[in-house]
Amino acid sequence: MERKWITGFTQYELGIFKDTDPRVAVIKFAIQKKLKQDLENSDDTYWVITGGQSGIEQWAAASALELKAEYPQLQVSIMTPYQQFGSNWKQERQDQLQNLIQQVDFSASVSPQSYQNAGQLQNYQQFMLTHTDNALLFYDEQVEDSKVRFAQKGMHQFQQHHPDYDVFQIDFEKLQDFAEEYADQQSDWS
Repeated sequence: MERKWITGFTQYELGIFKDTDPRVAVIKFAIQKKLKQDLENSDDTYWVITGGQSGIEQWAAASALELKAEYPQLQVSIMTPYQQFGSNWKQERQDQLQNLIQQVDFSASVSPQSYQNAGQLQNYQQFMLTHTDNALLFYDEQVEDSKVRFAQKGMHQFQQHHPDYDVFQIDFEKLQDFAEEYADQQSDWS
């Protein structure tokens, strides 16, 4: 069994406000390409575990769900940091999260309480690190005020004691490479 944590920027950190934005298709392409590479080499159960944050995490869940028909060993989980995660979002975003949660194979909250303090987020990060084998991280150091930097820092600290924990980081340069590959494929299909 393999368990991959996928996390990264929120849609607002990327300046993406609609799922119809063409950049979403590129991000989903990148996620699916990385997952297919792993899935092609394994018949074992393969879990994609992500959070419920809008942006990379929700697109990761949606992308993995799209691959389930082709890869029966694929399982998808959404783990939220605490109960009632997203309850203060706009109704449309809450509905989108609930729709995804209904489609995945497993969903739960790491903390059984609603948000109390930042310690729950630290516990969530530790939970994700200890319950996954590797990570796919969408993060670029150029974005200094992103909350994703905490996940990146946590992953690197975790790797110091767990050198087998592999983190594949997709920064803006790598994402541009995926965009070019995606554009090439689109023109080939035309």
